[in-house]
Amino acid sequence: MCGIVGYVGPRPSQDILISGLARLEYRGYDSAGIAVIDGDGHLGMRKRAGKLQVLRDDLIIDPIPDGTTGIGHTRWATHGGPTDANAHPHLADDDKLAVIHNGIIENFATLKAELADEGYEFRSETDTEVAAILIGRAYARSGDLVEAFRSTVSRFDGAYTLLAMHQDHPGLVVAARRNSPLVIGLGVGENFLGSDVAAFVEHTRNALAIGQDEIVAITPSLVEVTNFDGEVVEVEPFEVTWDASAADKGGWSSFMAKEVSEEPEAVAKTVLGRVRDGAVVIPELDGLDELFAGISRVVVIACGTAAYAGQVGKYAIEQWARIPVDVELAHEFRYRDPVIGPDTLVVSISQSGETMDTLMAVKYAREQGARTLSICNTQGATIPRESDAVVYTHAGPEVAVASTKAFVAQITALYLLALHVARVRGSMTAEQIARETQELEAVPEKISTILEREQERITQLAGWMADTRSVLFLGRHVGFPIALEGALKLKEISYIHAEGFAAGELKHGPIALIEPGQPVFVIVPSPRDSTVLHDKVVSNIQEIRARGARVIVIAEEGDASVLPFSDEVLRIPLAGALFEPLLAVVPLHIFAMGLATAKGLDVDQPRNLAKSVTVE
Repeated sequence: MCGIVGYVGPRPSQDILISGLARLEYRGYDSAGIAVIDGDGHLGMRKRAGKLQVLRDDLIIDPIPDGTTGIGHTRWATHGGPTDANAHPHLADDDKLAVIHNGIIENFATLKAELADEGYEFRSETDTEVAAILIGRAYARSGDLVEAFRSTVSRFDGAYTLLAMHQDHPGLVVAARRNSPLVIGLGVGENFLGSDVAAFVEHTRNALAIGQDEIVAITPSLVEVTNFDGEVVEVEPFEVTWDASAADKGGWSSFMAKEVSEEPEAVAKTVLGRVRDGAVVIPELDGLDELFAGISRVVVIACGTAAYAGQVGKYAIEQWARIPVDVELAHEFRYRDPVIGPDTLVVSISQSGETMDTLMAVKYAREQGARTLSICNTQGATIPRESDAVVYTHAGPEVAVASTKAFVAQITALYLLALHVARVRGSMTAEQIARETQELEAVPEKISTILEREQERITQLAGWMADTRSVLFLGRHVGFPIALEGALKLKEISYIHAEGFAAGELKHGPIALIEPGQPVFVIVPSPRDSTVLHDKVVSNIQEIRARGARVIVIAEEGDASVLPFSDEVLRIPLAGALFEPLLAVVPLHIFAMGLATAKGLDVDQPRNLAKSVTVE
């Protein structure tokens, strides 16, 4: 969950490091620091607990000499609390070596005891300082930073990205990764390292992503990637498809507000180039028809919001492709000895492509012989590279911790996948697929209509409810996972109790929660698609209204049957049953954002959360 930046080149590094860390602030952190080798060959370091601005202010008051080699870090506390001493970088070898680290070294206690027995003392509570001292010890013996680094990192268990530099070697930064993200930015006479391309995208859009158990050494003119055994590894370059301005607020009050406004674009860009004359053509899946024809089951694995996208996708895959689908939380999947094999397709969903629970589940699935496909928003990420195939969403960078546009893009990608597999397996005719793609292509304009017509009223409604302590969400069929998503968003950024239920479960227990004034959002399915389903949800509304609930309904335009039983009705445009989730979720995103804003909370960086969860 930490942010990492490294730089070697001709330019002063401090501004590059600080601006890179600023672009990684969305990951969540509680301290920040930089280390720089100055023009005289001395290593200077400054680190502070708190937000990046605390470090910025400290560097203004008491600057350190600048130089052209540097590393920077934002930390999310794991070993030891958020203090100046526990912040990164950590120093070793008489303060000539600086190390930063993302992840957890699981065997650090054993390694620390080894060092303590040799008389080493520690200035922090972190596992990272143990790594720094071990690398420094190896360097003192060999004088070769790359080899010292290589011989040490192979001893670490767990998940980590490590960067190191030594004042004896200005112009050199060494890094290693295991189960944690690291990408390389390729410049002209300069090179960069980052935990995310956002760290360097304002300087270059040419990048490399290194693989598992690999080490990279960068100088201004050279990038060398080797495995832990020292063998040279060929790395495929890729181009970042968005520029630095895409990760700026662009005049919006928050990144979340900007990203909600980009939901239509996220859907449109994910569809773009994949629907031709009514047919779904996904270039990334060329040559995989035999795989899709041979599977008998799909298992979707994901966490949080991505898991709710998977639940929506389940309906589409089963209805269109006629394949049974299970949706599982990635962190539970591999611990229950699931029954999977060569005829199982495991579909992972991760915005960052680095979610550790999901990554480990993908690896487990491959070990069991299953085929794997990832749905991901981040080029060069680990999960796509560990999978047999990938369908990228094209939502652009999502900076706010609470996912919005990535969620609708994930559902869109799942729908495209379902239609692609339906074509391969012959479960739908070309005409049927064309009707569904026409509906999908109409979704962006319909989301824009909701934003234009309803956003102000929903925000006002949220403001009136700023003192609310509990909100319930009800839905049936594809509306159920949207109810779960609405509740999660409210919990994440407003810090109030919120729960989503399948509406049919009301009478099996949750109705006991209904008391006078209890706000309840109800997602009402279209009567045009299923009169039975629609009427059952209306009956649910009557049940809770009779017990004094304050009912806020999300219903399609023209559905008058909900009016007598609703306190508020939020309208969405007409759409097919499977496309309503892409519309119904938008008011819930707006509501959560509006209520959190009314409470004076930071909607972009909610407490205790981070964007990319890179530890299990």
